[in-house]
Amino acid sequence: MIHILNEQNSILNKFLAQIRDKVIQQDSMRFRRNIERIGEILAYEISKTLDYKSQTVETPLGEAEVEMIEDKVVLATVLRAGLPLHQGFLNYFDDAQNAFVSAYRHHSKSNEFKIVVEYISSCDLEGKTLILVDPVLATGASLVKTYEALCEKCGRPARTIVASVIASEQGVDYAVNHMPKSTSLWLGAVDSELTSKCYIVPGIGDAGDLCFGKKL
Repeated sequence: MIHILNEQNSILNKFLAQIRDKVIQQDSMRFRRNIERIGEILAYEISKTLDYKSQTVETPLGEAEVEMIEDKVVLATVLRAGLPLHQGFLNYFDDAQNAFVSAYRHHSKSNEFKIVVEYISSCDLEGKTLILVDPVLATGASLVKTYEALCEKCGRPARTIVASVIASEQGVDYAVNHMPKSTSLWLGAVDSELTSKCYIVPGIGDAGDLCFGKKL
């Protein structure tokens, strides 16, 4: 299942417009906060698809029956760009377990690159609901590599959900073809063009640099 949130008008469009705007992007704090707010919107929409069970809550005046999330949720994030988006999800899934993966593009002299995973910090994923968040889904290669590394080290989740702010059509196709068939994708927006250097157009640029400053 592929869900593209900006296909329906909502306040999300305002936050998407601001993270794309090269003038507003100069305010890194505002950029991070908008990514976080988009994460909150994605988290809310995703929460509607989870499994629930009834619980009784005692109030000062009696008892109330409420539906509570039954899934054991794990939020997994690709460092470093994913941190503000992760925080948006954590604001809503505040009792979720968390996983962090360091994955990056290693470029060769021929300008080709491979995805390198150097670090994983995660709980056991076996039988749980994995929400893998990454602000930009460009080629999809880092997403798939991250998922495979998590499964190899930490077990296979019962359910996988991918959440991104901006995706390319190519990245979406790659994820659909290389992730488990039951994976659902939740995307803020999908852009059609991917450059030869694998940047999305119009996209937003380098999310990590915009959040935290340029790297060496």
